[in-house]
Amino acid sequence: MSHHRNTLKTSFSFSYTMLSLVIVFLFIPLFVVVFFSFNSVKGMQWESASLIWYKTLIYESPSLWAAFRNSLLIAFTSSISATILGSLAAIGIKWYRFKGRSYITTVSYLPMVLPEVIIGISMLIFFSAVKIRLGLFTIFVAHTTFNLPFVFMMVSARLDEFDYSTLEAARDLGANERQTLLKVIVPSIIPAILSGFLMCITMSLEDFVITFFVSGPGSGTLPLYVYSMIRYGVSPVINALTFVMILGTMLIAFFFRKFLKTVAASS
Repeated sequence: MSHHRNTLKTSFSFSYTMLSLVIVFLFIPLFVVVFFSFNSVKGMQWESASLIWYKTLIYESPSLWAAFRNSLLIAFTSSISATILGSLAAIGIKWYRFKGRSYITTVSYLPMVLPEVIIGISMLIFFSAVKIRLGLFTIFVAHTTFNLPFVFMMVSARLDEFDYSTLEAARDLGANERQTLLKVIVPSIIPAILSGFLMCITMSLEDFVITFFVSGPGSGTLPLYVYSMIRYGVSPVINALTFVMILGTMLIAFFFRKFLKTVAASS
């Protein structure tokens, strides 16, 4: 018995050690970036603590903020569109029985499994063929396309656990399809819809490859802007912006975590 207990203790100790090493490996780069955002000089040699790069970020970086605004605009608009389309697609495929359901489901997952280079090139060829000028609209379409499968997957997984007897009860009480959708189905899958929406925002904000192919003059997003700066050396302004975005992401995640807990408790 004691031998078995010692074996379990050793196994847990090894697991915790590996988990700690993985966490350190993942977060040390972020700590380094944040640390040097307070350095008074450029480079990796510490001089003294200063907020000069945050001042530069706020007052002297109009092109960076323009790229950041483009990223936010594309992220929110494409995420809203992908969330609506993906949720309705998942509900429709689970709710109705029709020919080609399995084919449509398979095709819906393609943007998620195909390499981003292939998606970017194919969309560039498509936009060129239909003579659509590259810009914010083409980025919006591209981001909506590759975000949609993530929402579809999350909502479908939630619907797999859905109690369809509630639909029969709603119909027995006289609810039509629209009322059943809005008052029974949607409230029960709100956590999955919000999770898909947040996933879409994350994927959109960090995407570089597809955006690189479908962006036009004056429509550059933040990843494209950072890449153009890195080619000539990383500016500490990017470190400062990274810290600001980390704080913003943590606040948003904390808010939605509490919100999802409230929704789950009330449902």
